[in-house]
Amino acid sequence: MQIYLDYSATTPTRPEAIAQMQQVLTEQWGNPSSLHVWGNRAATILERSRFQVARFINAPEESIVFTSGGTESNNLAVMGIAHQYSTPQHMIISSVEHSAISEPVRLLEQWGWEITRLPVNVLGQVNPVDLQSALRSNTVLVSIIYGQSEVGTVQPIAQIGQIVRNHGAIFHTDAVQVAGRLPLDVQQLPVDLLSLSSHKLYGSQGAGALYVRPGVELAPLLNGGGQEGKLRSGTQALPAIASFGIAAELSAQELSTETPRLIRLRDRLFDQLSDVPELVTTGDRIHRLPHHVSFCLPDADGEMLNGKVLVRQMNLAGIGISAGAACSSGTLKPSAILLTMGYSDRAAKSGIRLTLGRHTTEEDIDWSAIVLKQILARLQPQKQPCECF
Repeated sequence: MQIYLDYSATTPTRPEAIAQMQQVLTEQWGNPSSLHVWGNRAATILERSRFQVARFINAPEESIVFTSGGTESNNLAVMGIAHQYSTPQHMIISSVEHSAISEPVRLLEQWGWEITRLPVNVLGQVNPVDLQSALRSNTVLVSIIYGQSEVGTVQPIAQIGQIVRNHGAIFHTDAVQVAGRLPLDVQQLPVDLLSLSSHKLYGSQGAGALYVRPGVELAPLLNGGGQEGKLRSGTQALPAIASFGIAAELSAQELSTETPRLIRLRDRLFDQLSDVPELVTTGDRIHRLPHHVSFCLPDADGEMLNGKVLVRQMNLAGIGISAGAACSSGTLKPSAILLTMGYSDRAAKSGIRLTLGRHTTEEDIDWSAIVLKQILARLQPQKQPCECF
């Protein structure tokens, strides 16, 4: 029996998206920029996919810029704003951003940009009051992640975006984990830039998009033929983009039933594990991604029991989960996200994440909870009997 509980890392490409890719590869394989009939066929697929992704977030078609994925979309948002300025300005991000935001911002900091990293509370939440206080006259961009991939906390993006809009700065949100799990409507959300990724909503890997509100100016990262409105030069990866389009369309159709189902499964797993005192929930239980369950073990022996060990043990039992802490060169590093939320080094090495999806069943939840309990019972050091004489 194998159970996949790592849907926040990637989702399995759905059959409809695979079929769409195969059709493009065999029948519409032309270059969308070519003027002949083969190019026209490809261009039709490209623009149909753009329409599907735009409708998915209630955006105008011309506001969708196709990229290679969430990382490129985030980089385009940050650097596309920064490259418009000849002198360093000020940016604000949260302290729990994905590395696709925090790393380009770190580079800007080396170039002289002023960066404010907003603190979060123990639940991983940004305080809008802190944002209001951090805004300056030269703040050109605020980027706050919508749903945190490691601990599942959902930020008050509507409130945050309104604060930024009232100030006159540009607001970006990384919505990669939210798309297909919570409604996204850029006509209602006060966002200027929003990142999406195909493989997080059952499309193929290799495609993503950046929503750019009409009127917002960006400098391109890639220069060349001027594709994607001159914001992303290079021949588009049409098969992946086509799969993205159909996956977005189907996700929108299924959202009203899939989101409540995921919430029920998520809460069932939390309930199944509520009697395990070693496990402490990380992130916000209420303002949380529908598919996301995460824990740490604050009192665990870091050598014998940590996130990496639990991932390996669960994998041996046929269950795929993820560790919150990063492992590099055989050394387990504390999760930067958990550290900034106030957890100790030991706890920050013990984070685990179980994320659910279309194929997850109640039986999967129940069996995974049983297996995780058995592993914890086996790995936890046994207390020695007291010697009274």
